[in-house]
Amino acid sequence: PESFPPLRNEAAVRVLRGRMKGIQGHCNSCYMDAALFSLFSCTSVLDSMLFMPFPLCDRNVQGILRDEIVNPLRRTGFVRASSVMHLREQLTDKGQCSSFTNAEKDPEEFLNLIMQQILGIEPLLKLQSGGREQDCYCYQIFLDQQEDLVVPNVQQLVERSFLSSDLKLVEIPSCFIIQMPRFGKEYKMFSKIIPSLELDITDLLLDSPRECCLCGDVATLECS
Repeated sequence: PESFPPLRNEAAVRVLRGRMKGIQGHCNSCYMDAALFSLFSCTSVLDSMLFMPFPLCDRNVQGILRDEIVNPLRRTGFVRASSVMHLREQLTDKGQCSSFTNAEKDPEEFLNLIMQQILGIEPLLKLQSGGREQDCYCYQIFLDQQEDLVVPNVQQLVERSFLSSDLKLVEIPSCFIIQMPRFGKEYKMFSKIIPSLELDITDLLLDSPRECCLCGDVATLECS
């Protein structure tokens, strides 16, 4: 099948900026539109979802995702709402939920359904908390009110969220999908979040050798 590489640098600006660009919203599709745009417009790290015959892979859904959404997005910078609705109808048929075509969902619910149940992809993240490991496909940032963070960046939010939840990454993930803090109509924890173009996960890794901040040797103790 025909494929198009992700958009980079000047090409991304040229193709994606302006009116009638991006993924057209319709019937509470914003959670899916934003997730699909983030996963595929400017990165190829999850392109295996579009081509590889995974164990449980539904080739029809894979074809819709590749040919009706990702390729048009990368080729012209625009995806019609009807194409996303076609995918939503298939998700409704394959899943146990009948409201994928009209209701707003949690992005994590969408990612779990398409990655685990429909394509059969192995979990992308291995986390440990309190000595127990858990597998997942994305990580959602949970934080209490942070008085000292007015306009945070993603690095700060991830580190503080891991610290407050006593979490560690068991291994370096092949892909680290991060869901930002929830925003409601009545309340927003942060008015803006600055994207971190690189993410340093050194302090988030379990049993990762790190430098002592006092003597410079390999640290033997960690203070949260």
